[in-house]
Amino acid sequence: MTEQHVQPRTRRKPRSLAQELVTVLTERIRNGQLKRGDKLPTESQIMLEEGVSRTVVREAISRLQAAGQVETRHGIGTFVLDAPSATGFRIDPATVVTLREVLAVLELRIALEIEAAGLAAQRRSDAQLQGMRTALDELNEGAAQACDAVSADFQFHLRIAQASGNHYFADILAHLGTSIIPRTRLNSARLAHDDQAHYLSRLSHEHEAIYEAIARSDSEGAKLAMRLHLSNSRERLRQAHAAAEEQHGG
Repeated sequence: MTEQHVQPRTRRKPRSLAQELVTVLTERIRNGQLKRGDKLPTESQIMLEEGVSRTVVREAISRLQAAGQVETRHGIGTFVLDAPSATGFRIDPATVVTLREVLAVLELRIALEIEAAGLAAQRRSDAQLQGMRTALDELNEGAAQACDAVSADFQFHLRIAQASGNHYFADILAHLGTSIIPRTRLNSARLAHDDQAHYLSRLSHEHEAIYEAIARSDSEGAKLAMRLHLSNSRERLRQAHAAAEEQHGG
């Protein structure tokens, strides 16, 4: 095998590198180099080809998963789903950077996801319920790895939206991507004046309550549990927002 040489790049933040890699892979999907059903190169291959770290590759793949362009089958690889649409409704995740904007997106999520959870409790299949369970297990196991945890957190919410039987819920959620999980933008535990272990434990209990209500086909219980979960997130961030504005005289 001939040795491949990677040109050194100017040091940039992992988040901007991840977005560059998303752009590269999206273009390959768009122009047909990677077609529906094709398997993406391995993490190691992408690292070598693009000269980026494993963290950057995983963040990029997570964003592609969130956008509904690829899916990862554990132990097998990551596969292309559909070419991205160049038109239609768009909220640019790159603009969701301040606490005020994250709060605004949370308000949108509350409106959407409460109803989606109620419908999922009525309409979910056993396979869809198992998908939620798998995402929760991955979230609990990967809690120490922020990138993996955010991806699993998003997958849990996305699978609930998919189980609603109304694809528009899932379409909007997939469009927003992992940027809708506040921990991708902010250190939520620090802002909540909470230690990380206690914060993650509380999130886990909130997620489990949603899952259990959907599992027993309790529509009202699922809506209440989702409202509690997202309202708690909103309140934690609202308090942090108020404290930040007070600190800066705003």
